[in-house]
Amino acid sequence: MTIKLGIIMDPIESINVQKDSSFAMLLEAQNRAYSSYYIPTGSVHVRNGESHCSAAPVMVQDDTNSWFKLGTWEEHALASFDVILMRKDPPFDMEYVYLTYALELAQTAGSLIVNNAYALRNLNEKFSISQFPGICAETLISSNILRLQSFVEEIGSIVVKPLDAMGGASIFRIEQDDPNRNTILEQITDYGRRSIMAQEFIPDISAGDKRILLINGEPIPYALARIPSTSDFRGNLAAGGHAKGIELSESDRHICELLKPHLRQHGILFAGIDVIGNYLTEINITSPTCIRELDRAFDLNISAELFNVIARKLSA
Repeated sequence: MTIKLGIIMDPIESINVQKDSSFAMLLEAQNRAYSSYYIPTGSVHVRNGESHCSAAPVMVQDDTNSWFKLGTWEEHALASFDVILMRKDPPFDMEYVYLTYALELAQTAGSLIVNNAYALRNLNEKFSISQFPGICAETLISSNILRLQSFVEEIGSIVVKPLDAMGGASIFRIEQDDPNRNTILEQITDYGRRSIMAQEFIPDISAGDKRILLINGEPIPYALARIPSTSDFRGNLAAGGHAKGIELSESDRHICELLKPHLRQHGILFAGIDVIGNYLTEINITSPTCIRELDRAFDLNISAELFNVIARKLSA
């Protein structure tokens, strides 16, 4: 039986095929002769309690000049897909939440959603580390400016970031004596109206912000260390960092082992955690990246490992 796969992602025509993990997944689905369909986020809708979408068959090739071809657009019930890869990038806004509601209807009707729609909605990628305080640096989540100021005074050097963004956007390092401290906190919290995450600054960032990929709770044995440039403390590649493939440390494996039950319990088949030094900083489950970089660095096929798990889930 041919597997019918849908992928919800940001515009396919604008991706960077050398780095895009969704594209790597589509290549593997095609290699397995899955019937693959591209689903734009704005096409998903619900009528009379059933989720639908506009979708087009998609063919892909590993060519930076011409990497996809779409067939004829048609209407589909989301539940008609055996598996749906939910790969929309943040921001995590109310439109994203509504999309998870539509996906959950299809999930209830029998479609395998990767990752689980409930988990996507309820396990915020930054907030969810609060369930693992023993492996995290000092962390405060708050919208209260006075409380955040006290945190800076107590810790000395912190990093603040929004809870709904990605790629290093709007991340600031604040020192105790920073003359811009109040201004930064006012802006990032929208004058106390928006909760943010504040974390103790971890000096080990100089060795890289490690992205570790886990499939059904099991880590790929290598990480992509995203190392900051000399002019920026952020390791994010989108913020100018450069990447280096490294083997997982014993500490990395310990963190992964602690997370495994959590990921499996919530149906998170593909996660990308961020680790700085020995500290967990994020559990990314919306659209984790770095498949292509690790594949090239270590001659891997991470998407094949993911699809092996998907195949087992579909046949169970």
